[in-house]
Amino acid sequence: MLMWIFLGIIVVLVIIYVVIYNGLVAARMHTQEAWSQIDVQLKRRNDLIPNLLETVKGYAKYEQSTLQKVVGLRNQLMTVSDDDPQAKMEISNQLSNSLKSIFALSEAYPDLKANQQYQQLMEELTNTENKIAYSRQLFNTTTANYNSKLQMFPTSIVANLSHFKPAVFLETPEAEKSVPKVSFDD
Repeated sequence: MLMWIFLGIIVVLVIIYVVIYNGLVAARMHTQEAWSQIDVQLKRRNDLIPNLLETVKGYAKYEQSTLQKVVGLRNQLMTVSDDDPQAKMEISNQLSNSLKSIFALSEAYPDLKANQQYQQLMEELTNTENKIAYSRQLFNTTTANYNSKLQMFPTSIVANLSHFKPAVFLETPEAEKSVPKVSFDD
């Protein structure tokens, strides 16, 4: 009889371990899926950039340094490994800031602003930038959920035994956290 009780306890512990382990795997997969969504949006933006640059080239002949910076950052972003999400997002943030310069070109070139293809590309890029921001938020939320599971008892025991590692949050660069200086002097 004692053997059956001991065997029953072992079976219950194994079932608990398996359930917790599978929960950790699912949480880790959600984090990886969230990163994948960011990656998809970054690729979409990278695919739109050549069309935007081609449209802008004819109008903004004097803006070559801006265009070259965007191309350089786009190429750099495409070479960064998916194993380093923080580095990828830092370059992505630089690219987003450079794209703002191109968005502003329409004010200096009214013919460009009236160009239908430019307007369509700008709308698509704006939508993509919004999707990237949402995807970053989703990634950090799933990362928080996964990392919380790694630290909670009894899940932490299974996580340590199975060598689960915490995921890294995407952080906002310090330059973007600061409040912009506004001057009302003319």
